[in-house]
Amino acid sequence: MASRTAPDSLRLVQDLVNTLDIETGEDALTVDGGLGAFLHDHGVPAGHGGVTALGEPQEALGELQELREALREVCLAHTAGTAVPEPAVRTLDRLLAAAPLVLAVQADGGAALRPAAGLGGAAYLTALVAAGIATAVADGTWSRLKACEAHDCRWVFYDKSPAGRSRWCTMAVCGSRAKMRTYRAKRAESA
Repeated sequence: MASRTAPDSLRLVQDLVNTLDIETGEDALTVDGGLGAFLHDHGVPAGHGGVTALGEPQEALGELQELREALREVCLAHTAGTAVPEPAVRTLDRLLAAAPLVLAVQADGGAALRPAAGLGGAAYLTALVAAGIATAVADGTWSRLKACEAHDCRWVFYDKSPAGRSRWCTMAVCGSRAKMRTYRAKRAESA
């Protein structure tokens, strides 16, 4: 599946949502070792509260799957130019409230958001997602993270088009299929 890579601030969101391939049903988080590998690959520290001490793995998996699907709903809303569905907003509010951020001032005078002390596992990753979203909102890139409009795809991509109106992850596959369906429907109407 083609993917237009998001900027660094949004790459974690894109990677998380794209752990589920809607077309095949394959969930990279549920394969043997998949959850731990994803957390490790995305900066969740090992050790205390980290990858090796997730608590109940099913609970962490469930939280990340909930987060993933709520973020997919946000990306679909970005694609359609509509409001985020209320259930997704409530899910994000609940998960993000359990993953607080702190503002860390750096030696060079800059500042960055980071997960609060004591977070681990799914909550740590959720805080990283929140920090990335906050950065993307501030720099104006958040609304360009979209989910493919094709019902059998929903792959998250970064819309790099000048007008910001892309609707499919790739025109060559999902866009062509959608246009062909529209063409056939119009032909059937007129026949």
